[in-house]
Amino acid sequence: MSGDEFSEIARLFRPLTGGAPGAFDLLDDAAVISPRPGHDLVVTKDAIVEGVHFPVGEAPDFVARKLLRVNLSDLAAKAAEPFGCFLAVAWPEAYGAAERATFAQGLGGDLRAFGLALLGGDTVRTPGPFTASLTALGWVRKDRMIRRAGVQVGDVIAVSGMIGDGVLGLAAALGEIDDPTGWLASSYRLPTPRLELREALRAHAHAAADVSDGLVADAGHIGEASGVAIRLDLDALPLSPAARRWLEAQPDRAGALTRLATGGDDYEVVAAFPGRPPQGFTAIGRAEAGEGTRVFCDGRPVEVARAGWRHL
Repeated sequence: MSGDEFSEIARLFRPLTGGAPGAFDLLDDAAVISPRPGHDLVVTKDAIVEGVHFPVGEAPDFVARKLLRVNLSDLAAKAAEPFGCFLAVAWPEAYGAAERATFAQGLGGDLRAFGLALLGGDTVRTPGPFTASLTALGWVRKDRMIRRAGVQVGDVIAVSGMIGDGVLGLAAALGEIDDPTGWLASSYRLPTPRLELREALRAHAHAAADVSDGLVADAGHIGEASGVAIRLDLDALPLSPAARRWLEAQPDRAGALTRLATGGDDYEVVAAFPGRPPQGFTAIGRAEAGEGTRVFCDGRPVEVARAGWRHL
């Protein structure tokens, strides 16, 4: 690396370590993570690519914040307490010094807000689109991580928050639908990881996953991992006022609800509970004997061509 690159890392990213002792002020090639007695270390990693996971030309600070938040959503679904992260970023030519500084400022603001320290990473140049990945670390009590596997026949399937604002928010950001309050675009650009649900998940959930690919897909993931079938009722979807207004204008209610349940980018938590779900969750279905995911609307089965986002 050239001296300029080291200087930029020191200026932009060293402050984001928060003085974490294992980060060594980003002056070493590795970090040290000391064990926390009675806990397991949970590690998750997500990547984002311009033009795939966010629109071309998105503000760099929003890109940084979304990158962190989608990783924190995975930790939230595992009932983990986040504490640190590693960043790898490939800067395209369009990202000059000002854009890189804005990215670091956005990341730093959210690291402070969510209580994490940057422990290390890498920066490179790329002739392609902006690409970044973040590895997030969290602690859970020994052997208490909430896995995808663990759903039992008869469990209530429930989801946190609201569903559908992600896919509608992307449409709003692209100018495809009206968004007079800006709620939908904001929900898409800056999702809120459900870290406040950790205790409820630890106390009650048999299994959980974050809703990133789409509710139908991610509910199906916990069913598949557990060897059970999942029944979902679209009529029970928790919707924001903005999503309800959009739904009321659609001629095909079942098709519109299916779009909301398969669009992804909600970053809520879908979980299985042995009884009534705790506060913060809405019951949307049930685990049954068998396999696969069965979707219903108005009591009738709905054919779902694509359950959610496909990575390949």
